[in-house]
Amino acid sequence: MSGKRLTVRDYVAADRDTTITSFLSAIRRVASKDYTREEIEAWAQVEDRDAWADRRASRPTWVAECEGMAIGFTDLEPDGHLDMMFVHPDFQGLGAAGLLLSAVEESARSQGLGRIFTEASLTARPFFERRGFTVILRQSVEKRGQRLTNFRMEKYL
Repeated sequence: MSGKRLTVRDYVAADRDTTITSFLSAIRRVASKDYTREEIEAWAQVEDRDAWADRRASRPTWVAECEGMAIGFTDLEPDGHLDMMFVHPDFQGLGAAGLLLSAVEESARSQGLGRIFTEASLTARPFFERRGFTVILRQSVEKRGQRLTNFRMEKYL
């Protein structure tokens, strides 16, 4: 963990901009090694910041912090769907994604869910596989006129 203190807490409304920054930066700087420039441009957009905030607030969402600074986030829908997990590129490799996934799994278990699932990007697939997820389906999804490959993955708890 490189001596950095990582924590996970619940999302609050004031996290809107930092979660958007983590989302956009992770796609533009990290996922760009696995996707074309056109695919990244289609994916890395947040058209309505208030709708983003409403979506985060509509479900359990957690924020990872490093030394008190928000560096990433994840969420969990009622059916066990992990919709988003992104860590800012400047803080990847410290263990934040693992802590976020632990929060998701703990919450899912406490809700009586036996399974969580996600749509992992080409970039995120190895992370999820290392943590016990298996690929159900390789899929091609449309984002603003571009077709992006991702993987429907699941993990039984």
